[in-house]
Amino acid sequence: MELQRQNLKTTSPLSLGRFHISEDYGFLLPNPLKELPDHYRPWMEIANKLPELIESHQLRAQVSKMPLLNCQFLKGYRERRLAHLVLSFITMGYVWQEGEAQPAEVLPRNLALPFVEVSRDLGLPPILVHADFVLTNWTTRNSERPLDIRNLDTIFSFPGGESLRGFVLVTVLVEKAAVPGIKALVQAVNAMLQPSQDSLLQALQGLRLSIQDITRTLGQMHDNVDPDIFYAVIRIFLSGWKDNPAMPVGLIYEGVSTEPLKYSGGSAAQSTVLHAFDEFLGIRHSKESGNFLLNMRDYMPPSHKAFIEAIQSAPSLRDHVLSSGNGPLLTAYNQCVQALAELRSYHITMVTKYLITSAAKAKGRKLSHLPGPPQALEDRGTGGTSVLIFLKIVRNKTLEAILPQSG
Repeated sequence: MELQRQNLKTTSPLSLGRFHISEDYGFLLPNPLKELPDHYRPWMEIANKLPELIESHQLRAQVSKMPLLNCQFLKGYRERRLAHLVLSFITMGYVWQEGEAQPAEVLPRNLALPFVEVSRDLGLPPILVHADFVLTNWTTRNSERPLDIRNLDTIFSFPGGESLRGFVLVTVLVEKAAVPGIKALVQAVNAMLQPSQDSLLQALQGLRLSIQDITRTLGQMHDNVDPDIFYAVIRIFLSGWKDNPAMPVGLIYEGVSTEPLKYSGGSAAQSTVLHAFDEFLGIRHSKESGNFLLNMRDYMPPSHKAFIEAIQSAPSLRDHVLSSGNGPLLTAYNQCVQALAELRSYHITMVTKYLITSAAKAKGRKLSHLPGPPQALEDRGTGGTSVLIFLKIVRNKTLEAILPQSG
């Protein structure tokens, strides 16, 4: 496999623009649209009232009155991304309105047909993905001010109030913190092609700083997301219908397929950031974890998935560092891997707080009028994996990539 990989190496310089990645915002969609053409007002009216419609158990009734609208009036990529965001939010609310005990088994045709149509146009699956929930679901309160949690808002929401807002927006800030790292990665690939050891060393130092900034930014979850509300209220609306005991056969998309379809729920594993860092640093995951992560790439915008594949076919950084005999380069590489492992360890502590500890507390307690915590997914991520085991394996495989210091 490695030999084959060597033969496929590319020698053309890497650039972000080629993959529709923003120099300023990375994988975030820059300044996402908030309004669709007037033709789609029935969708927008429902999407803008989702928390109230779900909490009052009225969403399914409202969707049943929604006209079947054609996607032909969507102009351009940004309107399609907004339409996917709108339809994915309505879909998750529709399926989970009554909690995991009574998920919808059929998505009605007036929702299923346009959702599948716009999904095919974008190369995304017809379910809520990270590219919707985070990358397209943010807006600034004041465009002149910097991006921080006080100056940001979500476009659409589920029940969960400030904690839901915090969960989305801290993740937006994590994606923003990754931008210097993505740029450093491109600089590093191009430095190996030149080759320029100085530029490569500088890029690796930039990548390490960015990974450390991602870890710090992730820490804002503690101040902005209540673990009990995340576990008992928010999480179900990110749950999918693949590897989910609450929906073992999947979901029928009426008018699309007579057989149920299965899609994984929204997951941080659908963010392109760590996939790109893993490929660049040469992290080799175990078979099972690697397969799950590989499947998650099908839940990314195709241009972002293509970016990961371009890094994969670029010269191997590990081979370059090893063959260079350059001590400072090897140290800088190991510091990047160490920083990535520390980010993953920190993520494990977050998941323990927000999932495992909250699950224990939620047993025998139910929050008011909402569906209640999903028991079937008790120790699983919304993507369907047994979450702590998966995260620890991934972290340990990251640490295995550290190269021995010579002499």
